[in-house]
This record gives sequence, C-alpha cells and structure tokens, in this order.
Amino acid sequence: MTEAPVLRPAAGRGPGLERCHGSRLSVEDGALVLRARGRTRRVPVGDGGVARAVFVDAAPADAGRDEPGRPDAWGEVRLQDRDGTQVARIPLGDWLPEAPALPERAVQGEQLLERTGVAGLLKAAGVPLHVARDRNDPRAGSGKGGVSLGPGPAFPLWYWCVRGVAGTLWFSALTVVVFSDTVPGRLVLLLALTALCGPVARLVLRAWTRLRAGRRRVTVLERVTPDPAPGSGATVRFLRDTEVRVQNRDLVLRDLGGQEYWFPRTGAHAVTRLVKVLDGTGRPVGAELRGPGEQVRAVFPWDLWFGGADGADGWSRLCGVPGLAVSERRLGGKRTWPKGPVLGTGLLPRTGRDARRMARFPGTAAGVSSTAVMAFGNLFSVIQGVRVADTAPGPAAVAVAAGALGLVLQAVPYAVHELRGRLVLDRTAAERTTNEEARR
Repeated sequence: MTEAPVLRPAAGRGPGLERCHGSRLSVEDGALVLRARGRTRRVPVGDGGVARAVFVDAAPADAGRDEPGRPDAWGEVRLQDRDGTQVARIPLGDWLPEAPALPERAVQGEQLLERTGVAGLLKAAGVPLHVARDRNDPRAGSGKGGVSLGPGPAFPLWYWCVRGVAGTLWFSALTVVVFSDTVPGRLVLLLALTALCGPVARLVLRAWTRLRAGRRRVTVLERVTPDPAPGSGATVRFLRDTEVRVQNRDLVLRDLGGQEYWFPRTGAHAVTRLVKVLDGTGRPVGAELRGPGEQVRAVFPWDLWFGGADGADGWSRLCGVPGLAVSERRLGGKRTWPKGPVLGTGLLPRTGRDARRMARFPGTAAGVSSTAVMAFGNLFSVIQGVRVADTAPGPAAVAVAAGALGLVLQAVPYAVHELRGRLVLDRTAAERTTNEEARR
C-alpha cells in the first residue's frame, strides 16, 4: 500500500524556514489536516465536508512574466461540498518546493498535481478530482469562500503587528506634521519613535530567526557538499553554504542564499531516482534528481558538485541514499542539458553582486520600497527634530537621536553584508587560497 503524501511547502529562507520545517498538509482520520506555525486546521472529507475537488489550471490575467512566480499563478485546487459550495482551496504554488526558482507556469496540469503531491493526497482522501482549463468553467465555481490551506506567511505575526501599528501611527503623525503650520514637540517625538520601530523590528526579527534556527533539531543521515573542479568559479560563500542534506523523511537542497528546498523521500510524490547524465563522449555533465513520472526536480552540474579531487566521494555518498535508484543516461547528438528551467542551474550566481543580493536577509513583499520608506522616516525625524529645537528642545533632541539611530541600524547591517561579501565570501575559493599562501 502506497503511503499517503504529506505536502511540503515552497522553499524559504530566513524566517521562511519556519514553514519548511513545520508546515505540512496531510490526510488524517477522514480529514485534510493543515499544520502551520503551531496551529492545526482540519477540513472534514465526505458528508458535510469536501466532496469533490476542481483544479483550476489557469493563470491570472497578469501572469506570464518570466520570473519566479506568485503562488496564485500556478493555479489552485478548489475543494467543494456536494452542493458545489467552496469549502477550502489549495494554492499549488505554496506547496511546490522549487516554485521560487522557476518561472511562472513552468510546470502545469497533471505534472504539477503530481509534483506537489496534491493528486496523491486527494486520492488517499477519496476525493474525486476534476480539471478546469478555464477560470470561467462552471465546475470551478466563483473561487470565493472557504479557508486557504496554505503553509502561512513567511514572516511571523508579531512582526506584521509591530510594523502595522507603528506604520499607521507614523502616517497619521506625518499627515498632521505636513499640513500644520506649528508642530507640537510631542507629535515630532511620536513621529520619530514610530519611525524607529521599523529598523528595530527588523533587527529583532534577525535575532529571532537565528534563535529559532539554533533550537531546531533535525536528524541528518548524510550531508553532501560541493567539490567543484578547478576553474569552475566557485566562491567561498558557495562552498560554505550550498549542500544536500539527507534527513529521515526529507532530502533538502540548500543554496548560498540560505534557501532550502525540501523534497519528500516517501509517498507518491517522493524523489526516487538519481540519474547520472553523460555527454556523447561518455564524460559526465551532471546528475538529475527525479520524482513521479520521471519529472526532473533538481539538477547537479558535475563540474560544480563532483568535479574536484574528492568529488567521487560525494557522488558515492549521494548514490548511497536509501530509496534512491541510481542509473545513467547518455545525451544524443547536440542535445543541451538540462532541458528547460529546473532547480539547480542557478545555485552559483554569475557575479558577486548577484550573490550578495541572494544572501541578503529577506524582505517583505514591498522589497526595496519598504527599506526606502524606513530610511525616509528616520531622516524626516532628524529634520523635524531640528525644526522644533527652539520650541521643544527635549523632544527635539530625542527625535534627532532616534532618527540618527534608525539610519545607523539600517546602514550598518547593509555595509557589513556588502564588505564581507566583497572582501571574503564572494571571492573565488582559488583566489582566497592564493592570497592566504602569499601572506604566509
């Protein structure tokens, strides 16, 4: 009897690693069970619950950009009762481990259902699955209502609450300051302290993420790190952070940005094959990790992973992973490898700048805009503090100090990250070895 799939979320890093370790969607005792960030949600199956599922295999109107996609662009499975009322929905992009590394809609249809494990999950639950190629298909319903069975947000709730409350107060104070002829010192003080909350909350989030990571306990059965060939351009950061971890139930690929891609080792959507790929002359060019339907889930370019002096040892240890069937295939003619977008081809960024961007502590959906607003808020605090220095010297001094502190709290982590990357981590390993030998 095949084990019922347990879905793993899309890859994450920083605070998003919490989802990779703890968020799961499974079938238990006649219900779909979602566990995410310490909470459990059950959706019954059968009478009074989910009676059928409709996979809406259609992208939103604004989809189609060639970049890592949004979850809704991958389509969703709508869970309905016997009357066609939507009970819940499963956003497929949230449960595809390699989704952040692929362009939108790179995998579609039944292949997407197999990769995520949703097809096996619904089969184990006894829920019939239909496919709608059009969002206007009558079987798809309106798409409204019901709960979302997603792994939850990458950032913890307390962070959003702090940023939301502080942001609301700051914008309110800003409005009064901008449209008033005279500004009370207390209002400037409020403006400065709420602006400071953003940088402080981000630093606390960094510490919280590091603390939580140190408390996680996973059993690692095998750890394979890259052993690149000379001249491959592998950097110190790449060698330090990139790895494959074999755990009890998962095979985890980690990139130099700290992002982890979790693949199940059991169940209908498990990774089950490791294929060594040879060119026409018999020289190895890479390896493929394959899942259901022989779909390639990840690739390992040979020169980057196994081209060094000890590469054979890493390859043999990867081949020894229980549950992985090992085979070879030879490329014919002038065929290129790999074919199409796949996880693993961009693990070594082309430039140090790209590497530093990948490794930077993750931001919110607002991206650079959020940082720009925080910097503006702290700079504005300094300006307003100077403005009221004569009428309210006490609040003015605090406002100037708070604004300056906020700017420092943003500038220092960024400067340290950039300098450390430029001077140490993003140099090629060969270059660093040469410099160390010269100093000796």
